[in-house]
Amino acid sequence: MEPLVDLNTVTEVRAVRARRDLDALAEEGTAILAGGTWLFSAPQRHLRTLLDLTTAGWEPLVAGDDGLEVAATCTIGELSRLPARPGWRAHPLLAWCCRALLASFAVRHTATVGGNVCLALPAGAMTSLAGALDGTALVWGPGGAERRLPVADLVTGPGRTQLARGEVLRSLHLPAAALRSRVAFRRTSLAARGRSASLVVGRLGEDGFVLSVTAAVPRPLVLRFPGICPPERLRAALDAVPVWFDDAHGAPDWRRAVTGVLAEQVRAELAGPPRARAGAAGEGAR
Repeated sequence: MEPLVDLNTVTEVRAVRARRDLDALAEEGTAILAGGTWLFSAPQRHLRTLLDLTTAGWEPLVAGDDGLEVAATCTIGELSRLPARPGWRAHPLLAWCCRALLASFAVRHTATVGGNVCLALPAGAMTSLAGALDGTALVWGPGGAERRLPVADLVTGPGRTQLARGEVLRSLHLPAAALRSRVAFRRTSLAARGRSASLVVGRLGEDGFVLSVTAAVPRPLVLRFPGICPPERLRAALDAVPVWFDDAHGAPDWRRAVTGVLAEQVRAELAGPPRARAGAAGEGAR
């Protein structure tokens, strides 16, 4: 777990009990506190007030006929332990993406799904999950305003989202149709336990073949095809990607090349008959 930093500029922590309490987020020097694993990992000298979302009482996970509602305050550990439901063939993807998070046991059971998405790291594993499953974000704004948008559009770049001042991510919705899809998962990094350098998820369902790429690109990439496409068409779609991410965890040309390999593995796996795969490495298809 990251070392805790004493936020000595913070003079007040307010418990969020009702939605109106979130209106204070528009105030200067105010931020949301949920898991806090990133917030307390570095100095935050601009902050004076924290709004504690853990007191809001949001149900972490609500499964229904229309899919799965994941509260922003749901921890990654809680999500990884969600029992499977009949017909949800994509259920293993939840655990695969949770394990893809580069974090200790303590962080995984403290960090929140919403926090991981809003941090907007290219390697954000919860962004990968939601993007691959056509997740939509419910965003609350001041004065009772709210809007929904795809999670793949919510994250606009490294550390950047579409959240405006005073807005807060309330929940993510994963639709039942996507959860019924077959999925395949591939991930690679420069080190055995390193941060994801490329994470590729394929989904074959009622809406065709969907390929999601994260970590290797600055913002989530979602490619859609009517059905399983030939290798050359997939390769052409990836060749058209204008920018590949560049940081200490991988150079752009390497990320581009390795993503092509992983994407073809995913495509080929979903093109074949369903089969069980060992999930110890966080890879497989259903």
